[in-house]
Amino acid sequence: MTTYVMLVKWTEQGMRQVKDSPKRLDSAKKALQEMGGAFKSFFMTMGDYDLVAVYEAPDDAIAARFTLILGMLGNVRTTTLKAFPEAAYREIVNSLR
Repeated sequence: MTTYVMLVKWTEQGMRQVKDSPKRLDSAKKALQEMGGAFKSFFMTMGDYDLVAVYEAPDDAIAARFTLILGMLGNVRTTTLKAFPEAAYREIVNSLR
């Protein structure tokens, strides 16, 4: 499975309904699980982003579909980063000539 880091900002709508955010997170976890993925870590953060999630998905298409589904709900805007684990990082760097 591929790992993704999702940086999340609440929209105005999401902030107005912030008390419902834990329920929305539970729904997002369920939706991702139904697509064959899983959340690995989740954090509320201070700074430029409100939330940070680390999740796994079977492939980029599923990760993109998951991100679009979240965006369609209108409560968050996301930036998603594809993450390479340390072993892959070392392999990539070692392959440089």
